[in-house]
Amino acid sequence: QLQLVESGGGLVQPGGSLRLSCAASGFILRDYAIGWFRQAPGKEREGVSCISRFGGTTKYADSVKGRFTISRDNAKNTVYLQMNSLKPEDTAVYYCATAPVPGSCTPHEYGKWGQGTQVTVSS
Repeated sequence: QLQLVESGGGLVQPGGSLRLSCAASGFILRDYAIGWFRQAPGKEREGVSCISRFGGTTKYADSVKGRFTISRDNAKNTVYLQMNSLKPEDTAVYYCATAPVPGSCTPHEYGKWGQGTQVTVSS
């Protein structure tokens, strides 16, 4: 079965950190660019960060630049999103998804999706 599985979400205080993981099973992750997206209640899904197949290209939403870092370990078939200096407005369900290339890091460019992991930033 081909699937992506996100993990690492949780409840964190403002200013805290989390590292999300996106693990692939049933296929080779290095064959794809990977994007992280998020969706808050009542809002549209938005691109957070995307990375090319071998990590040479990364993209970030303006709202997370300087705070979030995307990386990948193709040997472990996993992509990570290190999130530092978290803010309440980062609260959302975070998803990872695949695409042939990073593109503009927008949801419609990405095909296979994971089930999401909840991130809540609150004191």
